[in-house]
Amino acid sequence: MNDELELLREWDADAAPFTGPARARARHRLLNAMAHADRRTDTGPSRRRALRLAAAAVAAVAVTGTGVLVGTDGSDEDGAPGTGTLRVEIAAATVLNGAATWEREQEKEPVAPRDDQFIYSKRIIKETEQKTGKVKTYTDEMWDSVDVSKPSLTMELGREMWEQPAEKGGGVWPPRRWSELKKLPQEPEQLVMAIVSLGSRPDGRSISDLDELERFEAYWLLGELLKNPLLPRGLRPAAYEALALVPGVKTIPGVRDSAGRTGVGIAHTGRGSYESKYLIFDPVSYEFLGFRDERTSTTGKKFIQLSHVVDWGIVDRVKQRP
Repeated sequence: MNDELELLREWDADAAPFTGPARARARHRLLNAMAHADRRTDTGPSRRRALRLAAAAVAAVAVTGTGVLVGTDGSDEDGAPGTGTLRVEIAAATVLNGAATWEREQEKEPVAPRDDQFIYSKRIIKETEQKTGKVKTYTDEMWDSVDVSKPSLTMELGREMWEQPAEKGGGVWPPRRWSELKKLPQEPEQLVMAIVSLGSRPDGRSISDLDELERFEAYWLLGELLKNPLLPRGLRPAAYEALALVPGVKTIPGVRDSAGRTGVGIAHTGRGSYESKYLIFDPVSYEFLGFRDERTSTTGKKFIQLSHVVDWGIVDRVKQRP
């Protein structure tokens, strides 16, 4: 996973369902574009913009979604076959289900935003250059149009960027409209399958029927949903429980968040090094603490990024704060 930047994609909910081969080709194109966009650099389009462009390109051929997460290799740390997957997934499920319990104890009924409003969020990013150890801290803010009909303003490592309104019939993931968020099921397995089947009709399968790419897809989309600071009551804990059901998650103990707190990481094992990007939770209460990510500059410098949200709210215009 990355920091709080959202993966945007345009899709037509009224489009006719497409065939399995068409879905596979579209997913392959999008995941390939995502893999290249993920190598964030100091110049050129932002990750947020690059992923929106990649998604828009695939939407032209009727893509259904994007993804993140695949399974484990089925071996223990000492190489003994057959035991590692079960041990790893039980540990990850304990953290994620614990996070769902913590969230339910804290959450209150939120105020629903109007379609003409903006979702404001502020995050702190602590970035460390791996070679020199030099640390720089950024405070980034976002103003996201709820119905995506107005320009949205976002910051990435201190730089302001405008996101233009979506074209007619377009949208974003995760959705910002309250009516769309309310339609998402809160039963964990149903939530996984609803997200995997975005843009097509559910086919009656279960999570155990998902192939490797679809598991990757489910993990990514659920993670992006959790980055939304404002969700209907019950949806965030349901998303944590849904993540616990998707095969391939792994715990990374003894990590640190952007505030210096010790936590446990939850990573995916499906693309690249799973130890480079993960969510961070308190190891006792399972409260969600933040994200870890990595980037490489155009000059080859490698950076570790730790981030967390410090404020959010509903506002009526760009640059207004709660």
